[in-house]
Amino acid sequence: MTRPTGRPDDERTDRPVVPEEEGFLPEDEHLVREAERIAVAVGRMFPGLCEVVLHDLRRPDNAIRVIENNLSGRQVGDSATELGLRRIADPGYPSVIQNYDNRFPDGRPAKSTSIGIKNAEGRYVAALCLNLDVSTLSPLALTLANLVATDAAHQGETLETLRDRTGRELRSAIDSFAAERSSTPRGLNRDQKRELVRRLHSEGFFETRSSAQLIADRLGVSRATVYNYTKQPPR
Repeated sequence: MTRPTGRPDDERTDRPVVPEEEGFLPEDEHLVREAERIAVAVGRMFPGLCEVVLHDLRRPDNAIRVIENNLSGRQVGDSATELGLRRIADPGYPSVIQNYDNRFPDGRPAKSTSIGIKNAEGRYVAALCLNLDVSTLSPLALTLANLVATDAAHQGETLETLRDRTGRELRSAIDSFAAERSSTPRGLNRDQKRELVRRLHSEGFFETRSSAQLIADRLGVSRATVYNYTKQPPR
């Protein structure tokens, strides 16, 4: 971080001096100073993880105005990057280049986003660049992927359902199934009742003793028929 300690934002000593004789517009300087505040705030959201750099494109040889979470080893006053020079040369160059592959000088991979800032006349006066150090995230992503991975041998198979299958939920499932077929539970034909029972069984609704009887009462069949439906394949 480049901010000196013990000084408020408007008393920074590391801000490049912008002499009036250079002909810079006050409106442009205001724009850059507002972008500077954004750069500092965003950088402090991601300490040690995301480098945030504000380039003053009015001064390409001394472009870096702010650098928070310095991961690249650059300093305030260093020159503009290739993207900055392209924007200076071409006001039509894209304003936002997002999530592109990049690399820090020590070889660490980075994901970068560059945002060009134009003045009222349509010229680029600054660029806000974010360089995310993905080298610290890749091992974490791999760890999380391994953590949530399940055994391929049981993919798609419901071994258990970690929830309480209450009578209210069971009745709702039966009524919804019937309603989708423009029927009542008792009005379902035999094949539809068999399909419903097999679905309820696969979804774990038979975990409690009372479930089979509730299903039987709802469908107007015997409890034995309900159990038979769980075993017989559809015709």
